[in-house]
Amino acid sequence: MFLTISTTGNQERPATDLGFLLHKHPDKAQTFSTSHGTAHVLYPEASVERCTAALLLEVDPVALVRRGKGKGRGGSPDSALAQYVNDRPYAASSLLAVALSTVFKTALQGVCSARPERAAAPLPLRVEVPALPARGGAELVAKLFAPLGWTTVSAQPVPLDEQFPQWGDSRYVQLVLEGELRLADALRQLYVLLPVLDDSKHYWVAPDEVDKLLRAGEGWLAEHPEQKLITSRYLSRRWSLTRQAMERLELVRLAEADDLEVEEIDNAVDETTDTDERPVPLAVQRRDAILRALDAAGASRVLDLGCGQGQLVQALLKNVKFTEIVGVDVSMRALTIASRRLKIDRLGERQAERVKLMQGSLTYTDKRLTGYDAAVLSEVVEHLDLPRLPALEYAVFGSARPRTVLVTTPNVEYNVRWESLPAGHVRHGDHRFEWTRAEFRAWAERVAARHGYGVEFVPVGPDDPEVGPPTQMAVFTRTTQDKPGDRRDKQGRRDGRSEQTTPQDEKEAKAA
Repeated sequence: MFLTISTTGNQERPATDLGFLLHKHPDKAQTFSTSHGTAHVLYPEASVERCTAALLLEVDPVALVRRGKGKGRGGSPDSALAQYVNDRPYAASSLLAVALSTVFKTALQGVCSARPERAAAPLPLRVEVPALPARGGAELVAKLFAPLGWTTVSAQPVPLDEQFPQWGDSRYVQLVLEGELRLADALRQLYVLLPVLDDSKHYWVAPDEVDKLLRAGEGWLAEHPEQKLITSRYLSRRWSLTRQAMERLELVRLAEADDLEVEEIDNAVDETTDTDERPVPLAVQRRDAILRALDAAGASRVLDLGCGQGQLVQALLKNVKFTEIVGVDVSMRALTIASRRLKIDRLGERQAERVKLMQGSLTYTDKRLTGYDAAVLSEVVEHLDLPRLPALEYAVFGSARPRTVLVTTPNVEYNVRWESLPAGHVRHGDHRFEWTRAEFRAWAERVAARHGYGVEFVPVGPDDPEVGPPTQMAVFTRTTQDKPGDRRDKQGRRDGRSEQTTPQDEKEAKAA
């Protein structure tokens, strides 16, 4: 596989600055090992007026097959027919994209301490790829590269055999791109679009590929007219990953349109959005109040129901009193972020045994949640539609039945104290409701009476004499001692049936 990047210059801005930007000296030929072969970087020409850097990738077909466990290029049909004789050593593909990211990693990030002004400025670039698979033909190549600022996009089809023109063209093109772009932008585009045009990857596409795509697509993919095709092909048409990437790209587009950060738009699981103006964030005060209540209850095995990004789980993990911590959320994206926050894969054996993250819906009974000392519903109930709330009540208080349940929710009366919150608006767009203190008290007392709990109320944050605290917390304590095998029906009565959840149970919980 072969790719060249050329630029022009003058005495003030010599073309040989390309060597600084790529972090590869023009006077040297360098070699790098990759997972499927050897990459060479050399400069066929290097003068003040013109400089060309070439990336040559020698692919080891045997290593490619062995790493693919006998399935060649990720098990694609054309490779499966001829594992050891195929186009992989010659035609640009995801193999070349991986080599780009390996060999020119710093250049992809736009970092150059020696020539920072050159890294930040557009350069006159010419990129050539002699053999590029293009499933979609030259027309698709133009659709992908033309919107990205290239003034010339040439995709000359390669004939199957020049001596037999009647055979027509192959699926390969000779690609030439010319235009003024930042070198980092050009490299990122190639990193994404080479495997997109090939419409195949030589490795298994894991969920972290979404992050790679968004990093490489920063600044251009969110507004690209072929965004859906690019995303789908890059992620090997895995619909779940494609949907996740499209949702995040839409957030990027909205943030750019409003000149905001993505975090200001996508804050469904961000606990700090209502506290920017306060010296001590309300989210911190809320977690501290929860930790105090759990300590007072003597809890050691704790459920964080609706754990979001895992801030509370992280705080619990720091206290050795909590011997088992389980975070539950319906959102896999939130659980992925929580896993990264907690560095689950790097925890020591003892720490890893204390924490677990699980996907689950809080409106369904779940046998995995029974037998715990305490459960926390922090800023969760207001995200449910009111008709679904009884199902959550039953799942937590009627089925799981921990000794202690902590519920925190916004106090809508306090909203008048938020200067940035328009009158009549809830604190977050996803809140289905926000309760007054009287409404929260009435709900909590009704749930407690129905399921055999006592309840106390604790203010969280400054307790305003007129409108109360910003957050209200109910501390439920089980007052009845359940016998082994006992459970509660949807009215909270003990019925003596086993804890096995049946379809009828689910129906009753929904009906509740």
